[in-house]
Amino acid sequence: MTKRRFLFLLSSARSGGNTEAMARTAAAALPPSVAQDWCDLTTATLPTFEDLRHGASYGPLSPIMANLADRTMQASDIVFVAPLYWYGLPAPAKLYLDHWSHWMRLPELGFKARMAGKRAWLIMAHAGSTEAEIAPARDGLRLATAYLGMVWGDTLLADANAPGDWQKDPQAQTMAPLFFAA
Repeated sequence: MTKRRFLFLLSSARSGGNTEAMARTAAAALPPSVAQDWCDLTTATLPTFEDLRHGASYGPLSPIMANLADRTMQASDIVFVAPLYWYGLPAPAKLYLDHWSHWMRLPELGFKARMAGKRAWLIMAHAGSTEAEIAPARDGLRLATAYLGMVWGDTLLADANAPGDWQKDPQAQTMAPLFFAA
């Protein structure tokens, strides 16, 4: 049996915000045998993505991107820790996903094949948003991961705006410690 390894991808413009606090509560309930890798995409200095699919070929990965691609492929579970921003994912999370297009085009990585079967999760704080307002971010991520043959885990939501507000959401408080057991 393969050891589980969770990659938590922080993408909030607010360090230590509601989404991260909720993710850390959920992660604390994982068994000690489960490895955890936390990556703050806001400080990872990700380069701008340039779409070269129909022209020049993609070159080798920079050291930063090679490290991130390796961490991604080593994970059994990828957790997007991404608050809802204007009905979508935060820019760092979206930029990370855009780079998957590059990684898929490097045969030596075998990225698409190596991603198949991994589980994707979303932890998201939002400020009073309706299901219709949350759906574009969640469903876009779910579709992107399905394209690679990944399994959708679930979404953990909290209605939270100001720092610490997620603790006022009783459903989020109940679900966070149980989230990865689902």
